[in-house]
Amino acid sequence: MSLFTTFYFSRFIGCRIYDTREVILGKILDVFVHLPGHRPLNDEPFRPKVSGLLVKSNRKTRHVKFTGLQVVKFGNNYKVQCDSLTDMPKEAFTEDILLKETILDKQIVDINGRKLVRVNDIRMVAISDGAFAIAVDVGVEGLLQRIGVLKPIRTLVGLFNARVPSKFILWDDIEAVDYSRFSIKLSKSQSKIQTLHPSDLADIIEDLGKASKTSVFSSLDEEKAADVLEELEENEQIHIIESLSVEKAADVLEKMPANEAADIIDRLEDDKAEQLLQEMNNTVSDEVRELLEYPDTSVGSIMTTNMLSFNQNQTTAEVLLHIRQHKPEIEQLYNIFVVDKDEHLIAMVSLRDLLISNPEDCLEDIMDKRPVFVHDYDKLDSLAEIVSKYNLLALPVTDADNKLEGMVVIDDIVEDLVGERRTR
Repeated sequence: MSLFTTFYFSRFIGCRIYDTREVILGKILDVFVHLPGHRPLNDEPFRPKVSGLLVKSNRKTRHVKFTGLQVVKFGNNYKVQCDSLTDMPKEAFTEDILLKETILDKQIVDINGRKLVRVNDIRMVAISDGAFAIAVDVGVEGLLQRIGVLKPIRTLVGLFNARVPSKFILWDDIEAVDYSRFSIKLSKSQSKIQTLHPSDLADIIEDLGKASKTSVFSSLDEEKAADVLEELEENEQIHIIESLSVEKAADVLEKMPANEAADIIDRLEDDKAEQLLQEMNNTVSDEVRELLEYPDTSVGSIMTTNMLSFNQNQTTAEVLLHIRQHKPEIEQLYNIFVVDKDEHLIAMVSLRDLLISNPEDCLEDIMDKRPVFVHDYDKLDSLAEIVSKYNLLALPVTDADNKLEGMVVIDDIVEDLVGERRTR
């Protein structure tokens, strides 16, 4: 026998398993692989080890452990042999998954490709230390192998000096979609889905079925979930929020900018919206309620209240220290606002002017004392002309008494103009 044998999982399923005396012990229905709660922290590749089998013998389904498993290839067939099988309770496999039930023919996330793919087969290897799952086949080769026509197709395309395309994704570069099928809950620190950009994750979630959308979204931490929710289409946002518990949905909405949360809540049924507002942090809830009072055609309906404001006597060093400590979103740095003790807008400061000024300079020395601004009840259609005329990335919003209420950023203005945020 060779030092190792590679084989397709689909060819392994259905094989008879023999003991050393050539006695048939049963027929393989599925394979357990071990998935510990935490992967090793080193750079070693993670390869789930086969830990048990689901076999059928004497018309009974058995969960078994084995010793001395060997897989030998004879032409296109495999012979599976082991020293012994030991019946185990199902609870013995609490950190394991069944490959056929959980992975085969299921959708997974290709982490490097940042997209959903379907598993056509699983590449396995048997060595002296055991058997392991090493990769999933998401290409044409795996599909043809499954339906039993790979060999004739290879012969046919070989006549034209071509080959059947194959595509394997190493186990480390995949993430299963349907966490509800796992017999364990993978730790959030282990999930590689967390590493994807929110826009990529939003695209993946939109391609999933209803149950899987909720499963994947629920696996995200609240900060990541909030970022992803912002990137989803309107109907997907509503589906996700309505599928979550009130507590979970409120926690996610709290992490979003108040204007984004208000847009989502505004599209919910009144009862659901009120439940969420009551569950949310009081400060955030009050902020969202204020935004919901604005008519859809007013500037206030798309403004954000997440902004940076300081008094004119503060130095550039103090402002920069505040920025470093609080790490605001990039949109908050488009413009920095200067207000008096009553929060009235008196000036603006650009990030450029802030960075090139001396640390001891006060904002009063570098600020623009003629800020362009709009009122919260001004019409939305007035914004495009203003930001275009003055080449602005962010525009302060005040109330009738010139008190700073928030700002509108160019991204939201463009989204509103093309109708991505709301339908009038």
